[in-house]
Amino acid sequence: MIKRLWRLALAGSLALAGIPTAQAIVGGADEEGPLSRASVMVLSSNGGVCSAVVVAPDVVLTAAHCVTGADQHRVHFRGSDGEPVLIVPAAKAVHPGFDAKAIEKRTRSIDLALLRLPAPLPARFTSATLASDRPMKGAPVTVSGYGLSREGEAKTTGTFRAAALTVIEPYGPSQILLWLDGKGAVGACQGDSGGPIAVGGEVVAITSWSTGAKAARCGGLTQGILVGAQRAWIDRVVGGWQRAARWSGN
Repeated sequence: MIKRLWRLALAGSLALAGIPTAQAIVGGADEEGPLSRASVMVLSSNGGVCSAVVVAPDVVLTAAHCVTGADQHRVHFRGSDGEPVLIVPAAKAVHPGFDAKAIEKRTRSIDLALLRLPAPLPARFTSATLASDRPMKGAPVTVSGYGLSREGEAKTTGTFRAAALTVIEPYGPSQILLWLDGKGAVGACQGDSGGPIAVGGEVVAITSWSTGAKAARCGGLTQGILVGAQRAWIDRVVGGWQRAARWSGN
């Protein structure tokens, strides 16, 4: 059963050649710039697909809900030969402020998690720069990820895509959430959770949620968790893993 679920998740994550990308990441386009070299995918044994940001040679940052809803998870990317690579994480750290029932309880949740890999990623991957500041209302940002380019069509995942959006919040004291408005045509979709939201190449937030107009789940609002205020937790966890690796001789 587990193997079948992995096959389903992997099949859904690999975009087929020749699929149009006019609605990539819902209103964006394929992207092969620096953020694509700092991003991978996270697959779950329940068929879930997410994106993730490389923050150290052997550590990726993603949304907590991507790594808490199933028994097993794999970090996924294509190898230099084009073949899919699936890596079992060596360790996981979920932000202590994460609440899986935040939406139904109407409470805030810091939807972030870190995964440590058993070995560094291939040299073609680079670590993303995490911003300390937060963009203000009206600022342009780029949202990216490996999610659906067409809602409801699982085979349109697996290609890294980006789109330009505008910040509608925070414009007050918020240190948790970043809200972006795609006006019903642009935004994150399923599979983009955990992906980078960036300004000028620096990651300011990690995508956590999206919605669309009427019954749609994509193309309207995109929500991200600001990373600036969470840098202390990120640095502490990554630093602890790096120290443990040195002590063990790895």
